[in-house]
Amino acid sequence: MPFQRFVESGRIAYASDGQYKGKLVAIVDIIDQNRVRQFYSIYAFYKSSFCLQVLVDGPASNVPRCEMRLNELHLTKFRIRFPYTGSTRVVRKAWEAANINDLWKETMWARKVEAKKKRLELSDFDRFKLRKAKQIRNKLRTDVFYRLKKKVKKAKTTSASKKAEKK
Repeated sequence: MPFQRFVESGRIAYASDGQYKGKLVAIVDIIDQNRVRQFYSIYAFYKSSFCLQVLVDGPASNVPRCEMRLNELHLTKFRIRFPYTGSTRVVRKAWEAANINDLWKETMWARKVEAKKKRLELSDFDRFKLRKAKQIRNKLRTDVFYRLKKKVKKAKTTSASKKAEKK
């Protein structure tokens, strides 16, 4: 399948580095091969290998219109349509019309970011409780596994003895 995530006006990106790390933004304009203008933002994650700079804006995620390096952004599969270098108001309307926030929350990427955030916020006691819960779960799994294994072994021996009786 050909590459689909191009650096283009309206492309939604995740800021993986810098001041607005973890927010979603919309690319408004490409400044040069190293810069972009950001327009709309929420939250996202990861790094990009591009060296472009773009103008971005993020009225929904409190990211002002600013320029960002493309290696601070990760392109998502989402794209919104608005006129070239549209104002923040225009971008906000397009963002809300496309329902980007809800679409983003449904992605596996967003779930992984949220899970990572929760893990980082665990206290020492929470980590202890989690470890104990995993131990209990694993013990239950092991017990069930060995019971089933024993049942299968017993079934094999009884079927083998029945075959021997027939001969």
